[in-house]
Amino acid sequence: MGDVSALPLCALLFLACGIHAYSNFQSHLLTLPQNPVIEIGTNFTATCLISNTVEVTADDLYWKLSNVTIPRDQYRKVNSTALSVTVPITKDISEEWLFCYCRKKSSYVVLNEGKFIHGISLRTGYRPEKPENLSCISFQKEDKSFPSLQCSWGTTRRQTPTVPVHFTLKVMQVLSNQTSSTTTKDHWAEVKLSPYPFHMELEVWVEAVNQLGAAESVHLRKEAQHFVKTNPPEVTVTSEKSFPTSLLLNWTPPVNQVCVKLTYQIRFCSPKSPGWSHVPLPDINDQTNFRLQGLRAYTPYTVQVRCRDVENLHGYWSDWSQNITTTTPEDKPSSTPDLWRTVVYNGTSERLVQIICKDPEFPNGRITRFDVKVEKQRDRAWNQSGGWKSVLVNRSEAEEGETSLTLLEQISLSNLESVKVSVVAVNSLGRSPEASLILPVKLPGRLDPFVCYTVSVYPVFSRAIGKPVQMLAYVEQGAPLRGPTLKLNGKPGHNEAELVWEEIPLRDRRGFITNYTVFYKLGEEIREVPVPANSTSLKLESLMGDSQYEAWVQASTAAGSTNGSHHSFITMKYAAGTIEAISLGAGLVILLVFLLGIYKREFLVKRLWPRVPDGRQSSIGTWSPDCSMKAEPPKESCVSGISVLVSMCESQSGFEEDKASLSLRKDKYTSEEHSSGIGGSSCMSSPRQSVSDSDEGADMADTTASTVQYSSVVASSAYKGQTPGSQPQHSVFSRSESTQPLLDSEETVDMFVQEASGRFERLAPQDITCSEVFGPPDGEQLDCCQEADELQADGRTAPSSYMPQLGGYKPQ
Repeated sequence: MGDVSALPLCALLFLACGIHAYSNFQSHLLTLPQNPVIEIGTNFTATCLISNTVEVTADDLYWKLSNVTIPRDQYRKVNSTALSVTVPITKDISEEWLFCYCRKKSSYVVLNEGKFIHGISLRTGYRPEKPENLSCISFQKEDKSFPSLQCSWGTTRRQTPTVPVHFTLKVMQVLSNQTSSTTTKDHWAEVKLSPYPFHMELEVWVEAVNQLGAAESVHLRKEAQHFVKTNPPEVTVTSEKSFPTSLLLNWTPPVNQVCVKLTYQIRFCSPKSPGWSHVPLPDINDQTNFRLQGLRAYTPYTVQVRCRDVENLHGYWSDWSQNITTTTPEDKPSSTPDLWRTVVYNGTSERLVQIICKDPEFPNGRITRFDVKVEKQRDRAWNQSGGWKSVLVNRSEAEEGETSLTLLEQISLSNLESVKVSVVAVNSLGRSPEASLILPVKLPGRLDPFVCYTVSVYPVFSRAIGKPVQMLAYVEQGAPLRGPTLKLNGKPGHNEAELVWEEIPLRDRRGFITNYTVFYKLGEEIREVPVPANSTSLKLESLMGDSQYEAWVQASTAAGSTNGSHHSFITMKYAAGTIEAISLGAGLVILLVFLLGIYKREFLVKRLWPRVPDGRQSSIGTWSPDCSMKAEPPKESCVSGISVLVSMCESQSGFEEDKASLSLRKDKYTSEEHSSGIGGSSCMSSPRQSVSDSDEGADMADTTASTVQYSSVVASSAYKGQTPGSQPQHSVFSRSESTQPLLDSEETVDMFVQEASGRFERLAPQDITCSEVFGPPDGEQLDCCQEADELQADGRTAPSSYMPQLGGYKPQ
């Protein structure tokens, strides 16, 4: 037998254990599992078992789903009597069948075909999803009780009829851990809570369960009174005669304040209002009465009130209370009556004028009469002799709400007469402000051109006149008498300027302004910008900096255009912020240079102010060995800054080794602009003169007292304790009489004779020429050395060695 998977093996074991029960079963095929519930989006595996026959094997079996044969690559042979199949469930295939068939067509199979087929009824569905948007509310009943808590949530859309989802609403009292629940298939449920647990914390959630799994909503945890929605309060409205512009409201809370502390909201409106007006919440708080103020007298108002928990800003408002309509008390009229006239000409020199009146806009009561006074003009003054005449108004209560007209007076006037008509409206509490109308001497038979007229059209009904519609009109239009006056709004910028102008007075327009045109000129170039008639400003952009512009505005009507006054301005040379930016940049550069100077101070000092020995601090010290010295005049090819002296003493036969000291001869040297100090050129200076004098001790003492002498001697043959050979001796003597320290190159030459511990040391026994000391280029020889050779060629004694002497000359 082959490998046996867990599911088929369990099925085989189940079959073996119940073989007796299946002994009377006629089918030779059995499919497992039976009546499965399958989650959509997963794979389903079924197994077909062969029992009580050897006619067929697993190789003879095949599967069909909804009369469609399943490919064999989805099969798996468990053993010779079991074959499994795996089917992906991608959609709802509830109430469909998965059948196992036998392919073999033996006589037994053909005769018993019904025994070689078996199927599985499939049920598919989805796992329940988490319920969303859970909300709960407790409604107050008519008996003012709160018997239950109703909750609703978002329904699970992915459901199938064969695998339904059941919802369980659970409400737990946190303190007592007592839980109440109810189960439903709908998206809402109600849990009984009696009595309602005010001021106790409740935890509410919903569980969604079906045969494929379960899910749980977010838990709501609030105090019980936060879920309540009360009934609206009972409201009464009272009008008081002493307060004609206010109404007093009183209401009764729908629930005891011990259970829920309430806050209230009020709204009201009148018949002529476009909508409801609300009273701000902070003005009401938790009180149970309120006075509406700023109302119109003798006007009906409808009032409503609602309430909610004051501690829960997002709590449930109750429904609005029933409409309560009350009329404010009566007051004297606060506006004038509308007054106008009609003229009837009878073809004679007289005219018939009818004076018509309409009730004031705010009568503040029932108008009972109109008082009329007609005055004639005489000598530019109105005759005050005429008295008031009363015109009674008789209207029913049904006609009060309608706009009514009243014919006050009918006057017959000549064309040369002018009268003034005054009217006031009167109610039970007083008189309105006075309205007046003047009838001129002669009414126009035509209208003037270029004059703006206001035309009013009144709708006339059977018993009233409606509100007029007004418009402006010209009989004839012309160009404006003058143009707009232009000015700048603020200061011009670098490349922009804002222009403003005032509208032309109505009397000077002579027509409707259709548009403005702004002109601005730079040199000979003129540009224009159109501007709508309802605008009186324009911002000019893309201007040239530091330039003078001239601008003006042209106003246009349908009949012509007129230019306004010219205005000149000069744009700024620099844009705003440019100078500030340059100053800031310069400041930053200076700051960086300053910081760099601090950070690199020593480097900058060395580069800008190097240490150079001061020639003014130098003087020539005079001292010499036993032989006379002669300064050689330097040549141009000599090394700069070095003086070379050549000894002229004769050759001596030798020196004794124990000789305590050498006999030095004092020589005095003078110099004409010739310095051995650093920075000077010995080649371009005059040579020093050597003077031999036996009486120069005093001069020498004066010279050495103020200077420090530096010297170096180079000799070819002068050995301590040895007798010089027959070859002439060559020595070079270099001196520096400066108070400054020697250069490194002068101090480190190992051929120079040093003085140490009061002893003199001669040069090492080797021939060192002038060129070796001063390092001339290869193939060249210093001129100073050449002059020394010339001295020997002339038969003069070669210079002898000098011993260096530091710290000045000591007399021998």
